[in-house]
Amino acid sequence: MNSSGILILKKSEGEFGKSPTERTITELINYGVVNIDKPKGPTSHQIIDYVKKILKIKKAGHSGTLDPAVTGVQPVALNRATRITHFLLTAPKEYVGIMHLHKPVDKDRLTKAVKKFIGEITQLPPVKSAVKRAKRKRKIYDFKIIEIEKQDVLFRVKCQAGTYIRKLCHDLGEDLGVGAHMAELRRTQAGPFTEKDNLVTLTDLQDAYHFYKEEDNPKFLQYCLQPIENAIKYLPKCWILDSTIESLTHGRDLAIPGISKTEPFETDENVAILTLKGELVAVGTAVLSTKNIKHKEKGLAIKVKKVFMEEI
Repeated sequence: MNSSGILILKKSEGEFGKSPTERTITELINYGVVNIDKPKGPTSHQIIDYVKKILKIKKAGHSGTLDPAVTGVQPVALNRATRITHFLLTAPKEYVGIMHLHKPVDKDRLTKAVKKFIGEITQLPPVKSAVKRAKRKRKIYDFKIIEIEKQDVLFRVKCQAGTYIRKLCHDLGEDLGVGAHMAELRRTQAGPFTEKDNLVTLTDLQDAYHFYKEEDNPKFLQYCLQPIENAIKYLPKCWILDSTIESLTHGRDLAIPGISKTEPFETDENVAILTLKGELVAVGTAVLSTKNIKHKEKGLAIKVKKVFMEEI
């Protein structure tokens, strides 16, 4: 175990492939992610269509639906990278919004009520929603009041994917006995993507593509396009030997002898499997924890769920 907490099992030269940071524009368009700043108005599906038209690609996918009135972080996976959206959809989200209370409430009472909604809550999705309308459990990791101006409350909430913030505001108003509704909402984080991670507007992307194609200037588009590996920053990682890559791309699960080093993870956790140059090969579920892997020489370590690297 080194000073970074990474368990080193076997050394390898890592001669296969190339670092994600060295990919060309063409490679990133075919296998990358754009962190779009969604404006008010269009649906998430319309954002996808705009991105496809701008970059002239056939496939793209998003990290979770945002209502037309909601703005903010909307990572869009491109072409072959669209398979990563499965893991982005289930990643935690963060929002900043304005909740309007229907009657005045003093700060202390409001703060106490907000604390009751941190942890596991039960939600009944709104009538107009993309899922079956049945009660379900969701986790609120953090819920803070930032500022209060009369009956308008500026708040920040970090929550499990699939949490309805509009319903959260409504339920808080019910708990207070005064009623409340969400007046404005912006998503500030979706999984590993935040407002600080190369967030670009559709206009930015369109201009960048124009400069790349018409002015032979790739600088701006290079800024917009991120390697798929940026989408799995929040997952624990396992690096494999070059000799193991081929079997994984053909659908084999990962056995202990094929591992070079790992970050700490527990049994049943999703784990990103990378080459020694940091290229995403697959994502799988840990059969053993790193603690158990350390004390074994053979056996199954990670059951592969999705392969991202093309067959070699």
